[in-house]
Parts: sequence; C-alpha cells; structure tokens
Amino acid sequence: MHISEGVLAAPVLAAGAVLTLAGTAYGLKKLDPDRIPQTALLSSAFFLASFVHVPVGPTSVHLVLNGLMGILLGWTAVPAILIALALQAVLFQYGGLTGLGVNTFNMAAPAILVHFVFGGWIRSETAARAGLAGFLAGASAILVSGLAMGLSLDLSGQSFRTVALAAIAAHLPVMVIEGLITMALVQFLRKVRPEVLQGAVAG
Repeated sequence: MHISEGVLAAPVLAAGAVLTLAGTAYGLKKLDPDRIPQTALLSSAFFLASFVHVPVGPTSVHLVLNGLMGILLGWTAVPAILIALALQAVLFQYGGLTGLGVNTFNMAAPAILVHFVFGGWIRSETAARAGLAGFLAGASAILVSGLAMGLSLDLSGQSFRTVALAAIAAHLPVMVIEGLITMALVQFLRKVRPEVLQGAVAG
C-alpha cells in the first residue's frame, strides 16, 4: 500500500498533503482523552501489521488493519495512521516522507468510510450481523485503499496504469484475510469488552 518516493506527480502529492492535514486536524479535535491509549494501541497494531507479509505470486503484500481502525476510531484513525506511517517512513523508508500525505489519505479515508457504513452494525444484538459487519469493513477498506492507490498512480502518469492494476489485483487475497481478522476481533470484543465497540460507533 505504500507508494515510494519520486513516483507521484506534484499535484497528487499536494492534494494528498492538504486532505491528510485537514483530516488529521479534525481527527485530533474528535479525540477523546480517555481513548488515547486505545488509539495508540491501534496505531501500533497498524505499524506492526506491515511486517506481516502475504505471498502473492512473485511478490508479497502486507496486512493493513485500516478497516478495524476505522470501526473503532472513526476520524481519529487519520492521525493514528499518519503517526504509524511517519515512523515507518523514518525508520524503514516505507513510502518516504514526500508521499506521506497521499499514503495516509489512501489508507485513512477508507477507514472513515467503513466507520460510517458498518460501524452501527457492530451494535447489533445478532452476533452474525456484527461479524458480517466486521468482515465487510476489513475487506472493503482494503479494496478502497487499493483503488485509491491505483488512482494516485494513474493520475501521476499513464506509465503507472499497469502497475496500478497489478497492485489492486495483488491485494484481493488480503481483502479476504483482513475481513476474517476484523470479523474475529469484532466477535472477540463483543464477548470480552463490548463497551469498546459501543463507544466506537459514536465516531
């Protein structure tokens, strides 16, 4: 999901930076001080998920968990993802600093989207419906992130169109895996910490 330095066109980088800055400001405004530990924990999980690689043909892709972050954090997912990506860029050169705004937007915008589309479902009295919401949130967040990444590449030049399509196709298996992980975690939280899910949908 990380787009490397020197790939994207300047207008794409500028648009990503502006959108991420606005989303981060609003996310910090919405951050409840009591939920800072939860936000930090999920930011750490997002950071570590990038090291879990899934082989796909001759290449590999990694877990993201932005669907889970979206359900639990809402707008606060933007600064949480930004911090994790910034640390990855500085410590491991994943994506780089110039593309930080675009990479953050590509992963945080789908997180916010699934929060408002599926967040309410997790309060359902039916465990099956809550589990389905978790699966759809995890899978669709990856799908939308892949499409956003592909669009970012496509807007930067026709030469990247093939790469963009290949990147989207490579993340299809990750959609299923992330959906299953998010579903399992939603079901687990319903049993042991249901108040976490109840507070999450307020977004």
